[in-house]
Amino acid sequence: MKGAELRPPAGARMLFRRALAALFCFALWGALVHWLAAILGHDGWSPIGLLILLCFALASPWTVLGAVNAALGFWLLHVRGDALAAVAPFAEAGHSGRPLASRTAVLLTIRNEDAERAFARVEAVKRSVDATGEGAAFDWFVLSDTSDPDIAAREDALFDAWRETEGTRSGRLHYRRRAANRGYKAGNIADFCRRWGDGYEFMIPLDADSLMDGETILSLARIGEADPKIGVIQSLVVGAPSRSAFARMFQFGMRAGMRAYSMGAAWWAGDCGPFWGHNALVRVAPFEQHCRLPKLRGGGHILSHDQIEAALMRRAGYEVRLLPAETGSFEENPPTLPEFMRRELRWCRGNMQYVELLTLPGLLPMSRFHLVWAISMFIGAPAWTAIIALSAVLPHVEDMADFPIDSAGDFYMAFLLLHLSPKLAGYADAALAPGGLRRYGGRLRFCVGASLEICASFVIGAATTLAVAGCLLKLDDRSGREWRGQKRDAHRLSWRGAARELWPQLLFGVPVLMLAAEASPALLLASLPLTIGYVAAIPFAVASASPWLGRAFQTAGLCATPEELDPPALLRDAASDRRAMG
Repeated sequence: MKGAELRPPAGARMLFRRALAALFCFALWGALVHWLAAILGHDGWSPIGLLILLCFALASPWTVLGAVNAALGFWLLHVRGDALAAVAPFAEAGHSGRPLASRTAVLLTIRNEDAERAFARVEAVKRSVDATGEGAAFDWFVLSDTSDPDIAAREDALFDAWRETEGTRSGRLHYRRRAANRGYKAGNIADFCRRWGDGYEFMIPLDADSLMDGETILSLARIGEADPKIGVIQSLVVGAPSRSAFARMFQFGMRAGMRAYSMGAAWWAGDCGPFWGHNALVRVAPFEQHCRLPKLRGGGHILSHDQIEAALMRRAGYEVRLLPAETGSFEENPPTLPEFMRRELRWCRGNMQYVELLTLPGLLPMSRFHLVWAISMFIGAPAWTAIIALSAVLPHVEDMADFPIDSAGDFYMAFLLLHLSPKLAGYADAALAPGGLRRYGGRLRFCVGASLEICASFVIGAATTLAVAGCLLKLDDRSGREWRGQKRDAHRLSWRGAARELWPQLLFGVPVLMLAAEASPALLLASLPLTIGYVAAIPFAVASASPWLGRAFQTAGLCATPEELDPPALLRDAASDRRAMG
C-alpha cells in the first residue's frame, strides 16, 4: 500500500475542515462574549465590568476549542461512524502483518528517577516487543542524565543485571550516562542522534513512567515504513492504574474523555498534529537534520521541546500525526495535588518560552497556531483568577438593582456546561461504546466515578490555575527550581506539607467566598463550583493522598479504568518486575 493512499485527505478538504472548526470556534466565542457584554454593559460600562469582559475574552478560547473538539469527535464516533478511517486511514498499515525491514531504537530517558521502577518498565516493554517475533528489529538505550551518585550506581547495577539476563541478546542493550544535563531531555536525545542515529530509521522515546506494548510499537513501525512522509506518529497515552486516590480521580476523566477530544482535534489538525515527546515513533534522519533546537536569547535551553520539534519537522516537509485510537500506550499521572501542580508549573515555564520562538522563519501556519495555543493554555490563568476576584467585588461597588440576574445566571450555567462538555462527551462516548460501562465496572461504579472526577476537577482546576497565575506574575518561582526526579508512587501528604504548598489558594479563596456570601447567599451557592476549590485545596490534597482512601477506592473499584479491571499483560509484567527488584 503506497503512502499517498494512506494519508488523510489533504488540500481543499483539509482546508475545509480547519475552516469549519475555526468557524465553530469563532461563532461560539463571539456569541459568549456578546452575551456577557450585554449583561455587564446593560446600564453603561464600569471599569470592573470592562475588565471582566476583557479577561473572559482572553481566557475563554481554550474552553471553546475544547468543546468544539469534543463535539466533533463525538460526531465522528457516534454519528458519522467511521471516525478512525476519516481521521487516520494511515493506521491500516499498522495491521498489515508485514515483517519489519527497518531498525528502531527504543530510548528510555531518565534523570534521578527511581531506577528499579524505570528498569522494570523498559524490560517489560522489551519482553512484549520480543513476544511479537520482531524483537531483532529493535535496540534498547537507557540514556541517563542522573547526577545523584547513589542512583547512578543503582542504574549501573540494574543494567548489568539486565544484560546478564538477556544473555546472547545483550548486544542490543545500551546504557549511557552524561556527565552534564546539557539541553535537558532534548539534549539527551540529541546526543543519541549524534552518536547512534545513523544506525536507525526510527526511534521511540520513553519517559521513566512510560509503557508501550509490543503490538503498539510494531504497529507504529509498520505505519512509519509504509509512509515515508510521516516524521512523527504520536500514540494516544493512557494513565496506568494507580493506588493513589488523587491519580485515580484525575485519570478516570482523562481515560474516558480522551478518545472523543483527540478524534476531534486530529480531524482538523491532520498532518500538523501534536508531539508529546514520548510514546511516539520518530523518524531519526529528518529529526536529527531538521529538529535541532535553537538557543534562546541569553543562551538558555528550551524546556518544552516537543511542540517545537513537531513544528520543525513540519517545516522540513514531514507529517506529524496523532493516532487517536486506544492502544497499549501508558504513562503514570502524579499521585498528589502538589506533584500535579509542580508538573503544571514546569510545563508553564516551558510553554512560555514559545513566545520567543513564534518568529522562527518558515514555520507553517498550523504549527504557529499550535505554539500560540500552547501559550494560551497557561496565559489564561491570570485572566480566570481576575474574573473570580472581580466578580466577587462587583456587587459591592455597583448598584445591582437593575442588574440582569436571570440572564447572568443563564450565562453562568451555559458556560459551566461548556466547560464540562469535553468530560461529558467523553463519558457519553464511553457509555455508548459496546460494552463500555462494563469495562468501567458497571453503570453504578461508572456514574460514581464520573461524579467524583467532576467534583475533583473543580478543586484541581482552582488550585492549579492560581499557582500558574502566580508563576506568570512572578509571585511563585517554584517552576524555576532545579528539576529533580518526580515522586511517582502514591504517598501520604501531611497537613503541614499541604498547607506549605497550598496556602496561597486558601488566602485567595476565603475573602472571595466572604465577599460572595455578604453580597447574597444565592451568589455564594452559585459560585461554589468555581470557588470552593480554593478553600478545599488543602483538605482535598491531604485526603486524596491518603493511603487508606486509595485502598478504599481500589477495594470498591471506584475510578477504576478498564486497564485496572482487566490488566493487559504488559502492566502485569511491569508490576511483577518491580516487585522482584525490591
